[in-house]
Amino acid sequence: MDFKNKKVLITGGCSGIGKIMARKSLERGASNLIIWDINEEGLAKTKEEFAKFGKEISTYKVDVSNLDEIKIAAQRVRTEVGKVDILINNAGIVVGKYFHEHTHEQIQKSLLINTNALMHIALEFLPEMMKENSGAICNIASSAGLISNPKMSVYAASKWAVNGWSDSLRLEMQQLGKNISVTTIMPFYINTGMFDGVKSKLLPILEPEPTSERIIKAIEKGTKILAMPLPYWFIRFSQGILPIPAFDWVMKNVFGIYDTMKDFTGRK
Repeated sequence: MDFKNKKVLITGGCSGIGKIMARKSLERGASNLIIWDINEEGLAKTKEEFAKFGKEISTYKVDVSNLDEIKIAAQRVRTEVGKVDILINNAGIVVGKYFHEHTHEQIQKSLLINTNALMHIALEFLPEMMKENSGAICNIASSAGLISNPKMSVYAASKWAVNGWSDSLRLEMQQLGKNISVTTIMPFYINTGMFDGVKSKLLPILEPEPTSERIIKAIEKGTKILAMPLPYWFIRFSQGILPIPAFDWVMKNVFGIYDTMKDFTGRK
């Protein structure tokens, strides 16, 4: 979908790739940029920074782990801005611990933000897209939704759920004959601070700017699934042909995946 003259909503749009994708949406001619974020100060700074584009920028302080806040903010968007043409579900958190070290609250929060929120937010804006038979939804998942990894069990679970839901939604829109694209993004670690301390043996840590550009281009092209840097088919093919002990050996000793989170600190 072309971003020109479109209304674009991005969650977690005040930092990391969310903020970069927000800027790129404006650079591509979006008529309205709608940013949801829990960081009120970040919202104000981002709106001021992007004022130079001369476009309508609407910011909303939303805790996407809270369903009531999602519903209220979505209604405000519909009333104050109108139909959302492109929805980018980007907000997410990570708790880098062994499973037994998690609290119940951390498990709940991770699933509410990383999984539930994407579904609830999409449900708020999808009906109008369907009515107009036009729209695009991009869900930022993770390669952790493809490959199991120590100290990421809850995060991986949240992203496996997103992968399954997002691509099922794509198939539903296709089956119903709706002109609504659904793109699922499955990136490796991105150098935004969220995964500080992560070390990768073979695969490169992704840089925010080119990663954001690839995501925006995927939305423009209506790409179904984008995994990076390893392509989706390679991961699935490897899982399909290798016995589990062999796959584990390759992931640990060749790619070093299973040791990437050993020195994880995360964003301070």
